[in-house]
Parts: sequence; structure tokens; C-alpha cells
Amino acid sequence: MITLTNEEENLKNFINGEWIEVTNKEKVYNPANGEVLVNVPNSDTTAIHQAAESAFLAQKEWASVPAPQRAELLYKVGNIMKERKERLSQLLTLENGKVIEEARGEVQEGIDMAFYMAGEGRRLFGQTTPSELKDKFAMSQRCPVGVVGIITPWNFPIAIATWKSFPAIVAGNAVIWKPSSETPLMANELAKIFKEAGLPKGVLQVVYGSGATIGQAMIDHEAIRVISFTGSNETGRKVAMECGKQLKKVSLEMGGKNAVIVMEDADIDLAVEGILWSAFGTSGQRCTACSRVIVHKDVRDVLEQRLLEVMKDLTIGDGLDSKNKVGPIINQAGLDKILKYMEIGKNEGAKLVAGGKQVTIDNYEKGFYFAPTLFTDVTIDMRIAQEEIFGPVVSLIEVKDFEEAIAANNKVKYGLSSSIFTQDVNRVFQAQRDLDTGIVYVNAGTTGAEIHLPFGGTKGTGNGHRDSGVQALDVFTEWKAVYVDYSGRLQRAQIDTDA
Repeated sequence: MITLTNEEENLKNFINGEWIEVTNKEKVYNPANGEVLVNVPNSDTTAIHQAAESAFLAQKEWASVPAPQRAELLYKVGNIMKERKERLSQLLTLENGKVIEEARGEVQEGIDMAFYMAGEGRRLFGQTTPSELKDKFAMSQRCPVGVVGIITPWNFPIAIATWKSFPAIVAGNAVIWKPSSETPLMANELAKIFKEAGLPKGVLQVVYGSGATIGQAMIDHEAIRVISFTGSNETGRKVAMECGKQLKKVSLEMGGKNAVIVMEDADIDLAVEGILWSAFGTSGQRCTACSRVIVHKDVRDVLEQRLLEVMKDLTIGDGLDSKNKVGPIINQAGLDKILKYMEIGKNEGAKLVAGGKQVTIDNYEKGFYFAPTLFTDVTIDMRIAQEEIFGPVVSLIEVKDFEEAIAANNKVKYGLSSSIFTQDVNRVFQAQRDLDTGIVYVNAGTTGAEIHLPFGGTKGTGNGHRDSGVQALDVFTEWKAVYVDYSGRLQRAQIDTDA
């Protein structure tokens, strides 16, 4: 069992390369057993002003460092993370609750992102293009924005942070990071790793606190020119409105109501595996979790029976015990929300055939556990088929054909991830064209994004920007057009083109 040091139990902000004590703190609980895990700062706006001031000064120096040298630092960060993968994974499970296998995968995602974005230090490609005038050179290049603010959630406390901070840093920006106060240990660990790797003071700052105070202060501070946010739709809309008033660039990655489509020609065993992993991994607390299964009427009964059979074998408990497949919900508020939707579903006429209740685990009576849940007889207009529950809850929706399946998938306000199980190659290509989500899987579940592809969605899921992949650089860079005229005379574009 991993143990925390006194320093880790009493966390501090990380500002200008130093650990800054904050008097006002809040308790953070281990979701597996309900016991106090750490004390996290509940900072006031002074911390953001201090962080922004040092970040603004540090960014100018950092931007002058050649990008390949900035990349070398990310290689160091990746190697340190690789050396400490098991410790980081256990700490992640301790504060987040996800099972250790998933925690290791998340840490690996951060390692992969370090190496991938380090490679961009030797690319950061602009473009050269012919000028319309003689003896004139034209090109465009990426430039850092300056100081960026990132706001990250508790469900992927290190992966999402690396999706945002690594491209920002390699592009020459300074980063102010507000992690979720539910999962502060990963932020503390990543700050220590950056410091050990030699990141100059002020290039990364970690400030803990509430969204209402610290998040708002980040939005309001004139030195912070970009906000990259992952979280709820309600909060994301507010962030977008506030940033819009100040003409700040904002990147939003918000909710999902993701579906797995199972056609009549699907490999049912494979589909069941995909649904199981997508729906109940991270206890359903993923923006990409499968919360709807849209199934063809001809295989509906067999799919339902197979799901019920395998759901019985899911072991629930402390994520640090490798035999468990489903960990706890993050906190009591998360449990209460899921329980509310159990009543909503039943009142709407859906049939609860498995789960639907809080679970008490021996020796973990104060943990926040919920049984994997399956509703059937669900129609696409029911709230449980439309609203994000953020728990291990799946709704089974029957359709008569492929066209109805696509329509059912698309009839939600979100557009993050979708999946189809079929052996028909023609349907595969139709589905990838017609499914209106930012991510589409074929013969796999709705989770499993890889770091070198863009991550994000359409409609209510976001505002068009992407985390991960080379596209992540778009959020943290500005385009600069450069014209070099070596003709020795004034040449006017669009006017002197015939000269």
C-alpha cells in the first residue's frame, strides 16, 4: 500500500518555482474508503495575481529558447514519468478511485504525450507560399500566445493536464494550471517532475482553489490570453461567455452522451466486451463513456442476456486491489446524482434490469460505490437517454434498421464519441460519414483515444478546438504572416501585380 509523506498530505501552491503555503485548506477524501487523504489549498485571487506576474515575465525568456531545446525538457519529463509510472499510478488510484489497470493506462498516456509533443519541438510547422509579386518571399509561422490558463477535471487528472500543458509549453507559452481540488496529488507530482527536469521558474504554475474564485480570476486576468477548459457544459458555457467579453481565446471540451450501435450482423461477444469496457471503466465517469446501446431488434434479446451475464462477474471495490474491475464514484455528490437518475428513469417507464443501487463493500463502508446498471425499454427522448449521468449506467435502445440507429445516435445535444459494431464495410463507411461525433470507433467501444489524433467533439461537447494530436497546438499558438521583399522597390500587393 502506497503511503504519503507529510508534505504530500498538506499540499501547497507551486508559483514561480517555489512551494507556497496557503492557510485556508480543505480536506480531500479517498473515494474508496471515505477517509481524509490530503489537505488542499483553497486559494484566493492573490495567488492568481502572483502566478500571472511571474508567468508573464518567465514566458518572454522561455519563448526565446529554441523550440528543439524546449522539447528536450519534455523528453526529460517523459523519462521521469516513465521511471515513476507505478508510483504515479497508485497515487492516481488513491485520489481518483479508478482501478489500477486504468490508472497505469492514464499515466502511460501522459508519458506518450510528453514524447509526442517533444517531437513537435522540431516541427511546429508553418508554411511557405509563392508571393504574387516578383522578388518577394512569403511565409507563415506559429508563435506562442503568451500566458495560458488550463482548468482540468478530476476524472483524468494527469492525462488531460498533459494534453493541455505539454503543447502549450513546447510552443513557448507559460502555463497557469488550476487542477480539480478532488484530485490534487497528480498536479503536485507533475509540478515536482517539471522542476526536477529543469523547467525555468514561472513557466508552470499550479494554483489550487474553487472554480468560482480561482477559475474566475484566471478568466479575468489580463495577462492570461487563453483558457483551455475541460468540465461540465454548464460551467463551460459560462467560461465561454466570460472569455468572449474579453476577446480571449477559449477551448472547451465538455460532456458526452455516447452510443454503441450494435447491428444484426455484429460479433455479439466482441460488442459485449466493448460495451463493458466503455460503460463501466472509470465507473462510467468519462466524457467518452458508453451510456447508450442502440441495438438492432433482431439481436436485442441476445445482447441483453449476454450483458446481464457478464455484468454479474464485475467485481466492485478499491481500485488498488487488482482483482476489482469497477472502482468507486468520486464522492457523495456524484452518488446522489446517479441515484436521482435511477428514479427519473423508472418514472419515465424504463425497465431497470440490473444494478440501480449504491453498494457497500466490506471494510470500505464509507466508500462511494455504485452497482453497474442496465436500463431496457428506453426510448431516445427519455432523460436517461439524453442527459449525462456520469456513472456506470447504460440505457438499451432498440431500433429496426441502420438508418434509425444513426438517427438515434445523433439525436442528442452532445457529439463526442460513437461506435458501431458491424461486419458490413459499406455500413462502416456510411457510419463514419453520418455519425455526427468528433470521434468514431468501428468494432470497438466509445473509449480508447490515442494521443496523436485530435480529441474533441461537435455540438454541445465543445467549441471546435481539439486536445491532443498536432491540432492541440492551434489552441496555444497564433499565426503570423511574414513578407520579405528583396526587390529594392515598393511593391503593392493586388496593385503592382502586372509590373
